[in-house]
Amino acid sequence: MLQTARHEIEPEPWRMLSGTLADIGEALEVFRPDRQVRKVAVFGSARTTPDEPSYRLAEQLAEAAVAAGFAVITGAGGGIMEAANRGAGCKASIGLNVDLPFEQHPNPIVRSCEGRLLHFRYFFTRKLFFLRESDAVIALPGGFGTLDELFESLTLIQTGRTPPVPLVLLAPEQDRFWRSWQVEAQRQMTRRGLISAEDRSLVCLASNASAAIDHIRRFYRVFHAAELHSDQVELQLNVAVPPAELARLNQDYADLLTHGVIQAAETCDEAGMLRPCLRMHADRRRMGRLCQLIASLNALELPACSALEQPAKRRCLAS
Repeated sequence: MLQTARHEIEPEPWRMLSGTLADIGEALEVFRPDRQVRKVAVFGSARTTPDEPSYRLAEQLAEAAVAAGFAVITGAGGGIMEAANRGAGCKASIGLNVDLPFEQHPNPIVRSCEGRLLHFRYFFTRKLFFLRESDAVIALPGGFGTLDELFESLTLIQTGRTPPVPLVLLAPEQDRFWRSWQVEAQRQMTRRGLISAEDRSLVCLASNASAAIDHIRRFYRVFHAAELHSDQVELQLNVAVPPAELARLNQDYADLLTHGVIQAAETCDEAGMLRPCLRMHADRRRMGRLCQLIASLNALELPACSALEQPAKRRCLAS
């Protein structure tokens, strides 16, 4: 800010800085009470009408998400966003609206929910909070805005700028919107070497609400969260991995490591609870492979543990 003050005398840069800081400050305030609640971000077209199958599917998805213990974040507009807010209800809905000259107006559902609607000045601050606060992303059919949000999420996860979360492409059974994209676009990108084959593990397809939520719940069955440090990746877990399984993971995922081995340890999570974890020097360019490791962890025959509850009531020591 001091450096900017030395060089900028025009009002526009200061309006941009002020608006950005206001967006961030207001969003932090709204999300603070629900910091420990897992959340699902739902993307989709504002133009979808209530008589379309995707609208009802978005409503069913939000109902299933809330029943599974998640809150629902939408872009606060009409169409898919309105359907998701309707399904989630006021207590479990958060709307991230962005000021536009046309089309994007808060839907009546989230508009009636006190303290659950945010108005962003800029798309980039809105995108920041979609991924910062979401534990899963579900995209239903949509246009440029939906595709922008989808590719932003994919890019940030693939490049290791944000920790991996489940990303589900959801459309009704007979709707090939995402299936065509999955088959053609991703296949072409893989064939031409524009993405790695393992990057296709970053997303999955679903054709009904229960399948989408089941995938998200499975993603957090053993895995809890990831911390991406400059020299190390830490996977926080709900339950410890036995030595024999750890040895098998080291053998199967040796190609993911830049050096060393996957080590079992304990760590302090965001709620101040002591958790088992895995630490490794992973190649940050291979986030698709890291997602495959997470899938292997979740497939282990280990005691079931709800991702929405702490596995042990042990507080980390205050520093």
